[in-house]
Amino acid sequence: MPLNFEIVTPERQVAEGAADEIQIPGKNGYLGILPGHAPLLSELGVGEIVCRRGREARHLAVAWGFAEVLPDKVTILAETAERAEEIDVARAERARDRAEKRLREAQEETDFERAQVALERALIRIQVAGHGH
Repeated sequence: MPLNFEIVTPERQVAEGAADEIQIPGKNGYLGILPGHAPLLSELGVGEIVCRRGREARHLAVAWGFAEVLPDKVTILAETAERAEEIDVARAERARDRAEKRLREAQEETDFERAQVALERALIRIQVAGHGH
């Protein structure tokens, strides 16, 4: 029996469907979810969601939010989520370059955590986009 899933942001429903397995970037590491999983509520970090069904896999970039796991359904409420084919790779590469420059040329007033998160998000978006182009 497949695992139903739904991924939504405040603006829209990003994806829905059925999967044999879902990998989710929890705040403290990736979680592998299979049908029949014990109920779980997890905070999301920045990362890649992979929904596998047979030999097919859907890849999404996600940043922050929550995942509710039930034995037959996974609901992801994300601050941001993008399907691989939606990602503007050139824009993500520019964001990566800006974040790397901020970290290299750091001054006292540089917000390191913000620059590191920006870099992490850009790298995930580039990685996920590679699955859709």
